Amino acid sequence: TLTSIKKKICTTLTPECGFLGLSFGRFTIAAKHHMTIAEIYESELVDIEKAIAHYEQAADYYKGEESNSSANKCLLKVGSYSAQLEQYPKAIEIYEQVATSTMDNPLLKYNAKEYFWKAALCHFIVDELNAKLAIEKYEGMFPAFSDSRECKLLKKLLEAHEEQNSEAFTEAVKEFDSISRLDQWQTTMLLRIKKTIQGDAGDLK
Repeated sequence: TLTSIKKKICTTLTPECGFLGLSFGRFTIAAKHHMTIAEIYESELVDIEKAIAHYEQAADYYKGEESNSSANKCLLKVGSYSAQLEQYPKAIEIYEQVATSTMDNPLLKYNAKEYFWKAALCHFIVDELNAKLAIEKYEGMFPAFSDSRECKLLKKLLEAHEEQNSEAFTEAVKEFDSISRLDQWQTTMLLRIKKTIQGDAGDLK
């Protein structure tokens, strides 16, 4: 089957792909091989742990060529999957790292607020106080974050969480979603936060 062939590609090519690229001093070639393998694990074999490992390897090789944009693209995949697997400290570290590297770039700085927002959601799942301190830190690092709809939503959610008010939490999310559609990842993280409110039903309806 196609899947078994792809599995064979992954297991047989993995050791060589790094060697082939590096033997010629071409980190980019090695990075692209690891990205291809990561995508196979991600979409065909659904082995997220292995996909993460290859995206990390690809990011390292891209950094070796100073291809920071490509490295960040791989790291964001790692951050997203790490959060899904409840590896929040790892996800936070990645989102903060990528946000910091993009906020000084005139072409990319608009994206920094999204990465700070995702890092803050991960903090929030772990601990409410952590989230509060993180948001203050991000506002200090990147003042534009303060004016973002994401930051305003986070503050409303913190208030609702402090009051253990699941209705206010849901209303704030619905209001945000009516203007800026939340994706599957964001919805999952928000549901995990909401479940930490006492007596919550565990949905956003």
